[in-house]
Amino acid sequence: MKLFVRDKSFYLKLITFGLPIALQQLITVGVNIADNIMIGQLGETLMSSVTLSNNFMSIYQIMCMGLGMGASVLTSRFFGMQDETNLKKTVNLMFRLEFIIATLFALATAFFPGQILGLFTNEEDVILAGIGYLLISVPCFYLNGYALTTSIVLRSVGKGVIPLASSIVSFFVNIFFNWVFIFGNLGAPKMGVKGAALGTLIARVFEFVIILGYLFFKEENIKLRFKDLLMSVKSLIGEYVRISIPVLISDTLLGLGNSAVAVVMGHIGATFVAANSIVTVTMQLSTVVIQGISQASCAITGITIGEGDIKKAKEQGVTFAVLGFLFGIIGCGIILLLSNPIISTYKIEPATKALANELMDALAIVVLFQSANSILTKGVLRGGGDTKFLMYADILFLWVCSIPLGAIAGLVFHWSGFMIFIMLKLDQFIKAVWCLFRLKSGKWIKKVGNS
Repeated sequence: MKLFVRDKSFYLKLITFGLPIALQQLITVGVNIADNIMIGQLGETLMSSVTLSNNFMSIYQIMCMGLGMGASVLTSRFFGMQDETNLKKTVNLMFRLEFIIATLFALATAFFPGQILGLFTNEEDVILAGIGYLLISVPCFYLNGYALTTSIVLRSVGKGVIPLASSIVSFFVNIFFNWVFIFGNLGAPKMGVKGAALGTLIARVFEFVIILGYLFFKEENIKLRFKDLLMSVKSLIGEYVRISIPVLISDTLLGLGNSAVAVVMGHIGATFVAANSIVTVTMQLSTVVIQGISQASCAITGITIGEGDIKKAKEQGVTFAVLGFLFGIIGCGIILLLSNPIISTYKIEPATKALANELMDALAIVVLFQSANSILTKGVLRGGGDTKFLMYADILFLWVCSIPLGAIAGLVFHWSGFMIFIMLKLDQFIKAVWCLFRLKSGKWIKKVGNS
């Protein structure tokens, strides 16, 4: 089988689907960088408190992404099949599950903020600073949750420009109100960490209004309107559970795994947390194109299979895998090139700076494999409906390998930051190879509905 598809329309579709996603990811990274730099001016303790608070919120966001990506496996397939009724039912099921998840997280955060932060660190000053941030962020679970899941579904039917537009607006709103409330500009109170939470909350309101407003009043591929929210979805529940729920479980376990990694880092010390927060932003910056290709490959694969062209879907899968490794090399180069300039922008201690440099070197290696892994697990294989297999892979490699080995390396043997990071990301190496064999087998293409 050829490594690259010889079809210009394929690459045009990839750009059409992937470019808005990549640009949106870039904007999201820009917001994170700006947040980190602004909060970094307040000192490492406050920076660590926001980082650990966001680690908890990232569990929720990853669950939302799992929910949205699970739904997108079905929406892209039904869109390819031109099955409008089941397309609407899928989005309805997603919305109902989203409300349950958002409510659970909102209640937990409202009543147990200190206990939540205590899972990540035992440093009291970090916990106290983070409580205020979490409490102000409670409404974000609903606002961000619905905006995020809807964005993913819109991308799956070729409407990625709208989520991109909302991110652009959200970016400027977030930066402006962070500047106002963190530092007390334009006569506003100087709120510090709480100001960062308030700025984010205001940005989430804008994002929610734009995306949900477009879905219900303008969107013409899904054609969901308010009257459709009450439609019966019983006939789709079995299919939804079979295909979409494993994605939710898989991404939830991934989110919990990332939080377990954060727990390990938090118990190593605030220095490690601060250094890793810098590295995380750099990783996001270096892989924005990969995120675009990953989500685009899921949608394109689903649509192609929905149209009934299995051979074409397999050929595209090989090309996506090759692109993963190529962009992994590019991401590695970006990290090595930008690591020193990025680290130098932060107001941190020399020990933190040295550790951040170590973690950057480790990240450069990890990204080589993570890129291909991301496109296969979150893109091609998921778009083919192979969600149960991917769920098992996430459970096995993250929870059996990465987390225990990382904990032993950091908390027992006290290895170097470089080796601790490699151990914590070991699943990325294993899954990249594992999923290549799965792609070659062809067993990843599953039947959905009448496809």
